[in-house]
Amino acid sequence: MPKKKSAIDHLNSGRVPHIVHMIPRGAPGYAEAEGGAMVVSSPAEVDALIRKLESGEVMTLDDLRAALARRHQVAVACPVSTAIFANMSARAAEERRALGVPVQELTPWWRVLRKGGFLNPKLPGGVERQAALLLAEGIRASPLGKQLAVYDYEARRPDRLIEND
Repeated sequence: MPKKKSAIDHLNSGRVPHIVHMIPRGAPGYAEAEGGAMVVSSPAEVDALIRKLESGEVMTLDDLRAALARRHQVAVACPVSTAIFANMSARAAEERRALGVPVQELTPWWRVLRKGGFLNPKLPGGVERQAALLLAEGIRASPLGKQLAVYDYEARRPDRLIEND
């Protein structure tokens, strides 16, 4: 039986981004693209963009998707693959942490939020872990309804286009 691939293996799979010019009706991103093309990124590309976030900065998955779309000069980035690859990047960072890689060399996955500044329960350790890592950088997450959110996330977005760094 083949060995299960680690998140690090998936991240380093060699998969490359590709452009979908004819998005099937009903597919994720179809309505948003309004007839334009969509990029399906790669785990390594998503990881590289997240690594450009500095301490004290955050962005949403939608911000990440917008950066990918601008980088590839298309209407939209695939919402499903971008979320999967961001999660894969987070899991790979935690695998590296377990191997003893210094924190400053890890991908800062905790800086990626859901729409509206909400923390992501699907990331390693759930919202509690993400909140603790953000707090270590001076970013406070507080309850908003039944979920944790970063209230000032919009002010903490990078003031540059990360896809051009």
